[in-house]
Amino acid sequence: MDKKRVAVPLVCHGHSRPVVDLFYSPVTPDGFFLISASKDSSPMLRNGDTGDWIGTFEGHKGAVWSCCLDTNALRAASGSADFSAKIWDALTGDELYSFAHKHIVRACGFSEDTNFLLTGGVEKVLRIYDMNRPDAPPREVAKTPGSVRAVTWLHSDQTILSSCTDSGGVRLWDVRTGDIVRTLETKSPVTSAEVSQDGRYITTCDGSSVKFWDANHFGLVKSYNMPCTVESSSLEPKYGFKFVAGGEDMWIRVFDFHTGEELACNKGHHGPVHCVRFTPTGESYASGSEDGTIRIWQTGPLTNDDVDMTTNGKVKVSSEEVSRKIEGFQISDERKTKEEEDL
Repeated sequence: MDKKRVAVPLVCHGHSRPVVDLFYSPVTPDGFFLISASKDSSPMLRNGDTGDWIGTFEGHKGAVWSCCLDTNALRAASGSADFSAKIWDALTGDELYSFAHKHIVRACGFSEDTNFLLTGGVEKVLRIYDMNRPDAPPREVAKTPGSVRAVTWLHSDQTILSSCTDSGGVRLWDVRTGDIVRTLETKSPVTSAEVSQDGRYITTCDGSSVKFWDANHFGLVKSYNMPCTVESSSLEPKYGFKFVAGGEDMWIRVFDFHTGEELACNKGHHGPVHCVRFTPTGESYASGSEDGTIRIWQTGPLTNDDVDMTTNGKVKVSSEEVSRKIEGFQISDERKTKEEEDL
């Protein structure tokens, strides 16, 4: 009989309040990176493979609701309750630009070509900032039906996806005209929306449902009812055979994409799970919780018979490979000391 395998996550401390958003960069020549948003007002950058802390972006005066990295992981962006979206140098931690809004910024996202930043929030307005002309006024795409909860780009930056906190559905906007070209109907507000790495699927969460939509023809491909209200879900990017979901019951569940069968239930968080995201290589996924921690879970939980992870086909990112991010990253001595104490 096969041994029952138990998942033991890497636990990443450092945030002092709930972690509400996570974002992995694509794989870069220096590996891949993880940025986290928290109500403690300080987004954090980590080595995406090991979870090792690289630095903290300091400057927001309110809870940070959203964060992202550009395609090359050279710049970071964050949206905050202090009515601003900020652009950061991901190598030094310096604040590059701050874009003032009239209300809370709940969502932000870099375009695939890294030339634009999309924001949305309580103002019910989608804005596009030109990174080549950051001092220029942003383009306002249109007013949305409600407060914006999630945004992302698709179709090689020709389409924008957005959801609202107070109404169901996902709206797809034509970037050129600013018009809604399609609405993906859901009964409950969509709390999470992710475009798969290969561009085939849109993964959404609404209420206790995880749905997968055809990203090109917009038809509903799969819909699965979850054991609890879920806040976030992510599709494994390499093969697309499984997905993870997390929500109010504090557990991270892994499901078969084709059948909806529950494959694993990982316990460890001490509060509701607000965000889950697969790494770009699909070999692990991260979860962020009300308990203020980030946990990184291996896709295939280990047994004593498993081979050493350093030779199990994983692309390990050495400290030397991320040294250029760590060197010069400006952090306060107080926060660095706190981080070391937590480890």
